[in-house]
Amino acid sequence: MSARPEKALVFAAGLGTRMRPITLTVPKPLVRVGGRAMLDHMLDRLDEAGIAEAIVNVHWLADQIEDHLRDRTAPRIKISDERETLLDQGGGIVKVLDEFHGRPFFICNTDALWIEEPRSQLARLACAWDGDKMDVLLLLAETGTSVGVDWRGDFFADAQGRLRRPGPGETAPFVYSGVGIIKSSLFVDCPLAPFRLAPFFFAAAEQGRLFGLPLEGRWLHVGDPEAIGEAERIYASAVAV
Repeated sequence: MSARPEKALVFAAGLGTRMRPITLTVPKPLVRVGGRAMLDHMLDRLDEAGIAEAIVNVHWLADQIEDHLRDRTAPRIKISDERETLLDQGGGIVKVLDEFHGRPFFICNTDALWIEEPRSQLARLACAWDGDKMDVLLLLAETGTSVGVDWRGDFFADAQGRLRRPGPGETAPFVYSGVGIIKSSLFVDCPLAPFRLAPFFFAAAEQGRLFGLPLEGRWLHVGDPEAIGEAERIYASAVAV
């Protein structure tokens, strides 16, 4: 049986340019939705899924994020300091690769929330992980019902959950939710330098090793200031039910 992920890397080092002017003084992961910072929503999900340790990378307004996390104990927090050089997601992984000891790990953006169904979606993702046939497993959301999606979707999925990218003019039924599981081995020979993560998804898709698991719930993509109000309304309605 393939190893299950035990740790997560939470990407909190971005500049948050689409969220300006809010992010001129507050880092995007600390923008509040439903009374909590978006970073806390993600860490809560990881804790609910039984993930013991989360590595959080920091760059823009890093002191605020470190202060915010200082007393957090579940999951246990480690800071990856990218103050000197912002490494993008790929380089951010390489910087902390030894922390995963060759095991798969969760990757998590902080601008993606979802209305959680009775069971943990991250626990579902961990249970669906099969390293024998997967290099990457993504949590997917429906393009048409998700909040804040202003593009034509990211992926099609076959009956086994194997993903492919849309062709020209196609509208894909699923978007990447900003959360997934990925193999450490993909990054062993990569340089410690800024590079994007998406090409690893696309390479895995070409090899038939990129898979997806549809979200049970509704995804809220909080990518800009306009999305905050709608996310707040939907979140408040869900909590009131």
